[in-house]
Amino acid sequence: MNPTLAFLKSQVGLPTEQSPSPLGRWLNGTLEAAEEGALVIRYEVRPEMANPAGILHGGAISAMIDDAIGMTVFSLHRPQFYASLNLSVDFLSRAYPGQTVRAHTRLVRAGKTVINAECVISDEAGDIIARGISNLMGIKNTSDQVVDV
Repeated sequence: MNPTLAFLKSQVGLPTEQSPSPLGRWLNGTLEAAEEGALVIRYEVRPEMANPAGILHGGAISAMIDDAIGMTVFSLHRPQFYASLNLSVDFLSRAYPGQTVRAHTRLVRAGKTVINAECVISDEAGDIIARGISNLMGIKNTSDQVVDV
């Protein structure tokens, strides 16, 4: 097992407050399952994630999808950083503060340069709230921050 996947598996059941992603820490999901190329993350919908109508904001949903997909790509333990080229989200239902939603991710195709991934956000009943698809491209990490586990 690769060291990144081993780390992710050790984090199952824990909040993502140790995430290298500042946005991931703010979203504060709980990793429920981790396999190479597939994750399940649970999020509690908080009031600050809502739009003025009191519904889970589309931007917050998009952030959950993008961050969960990024973590899924991270599970491959590749040396380069993968940045989103695009993110397409279909908003299919709604969730409210106090509810729990889950992000189920999977990598559709993991090429050397471009990775295609998808994420489905569902509520406790299993109804789909949103579905996102993203392409990510491997780039040289020029940041001073090194993500290591």
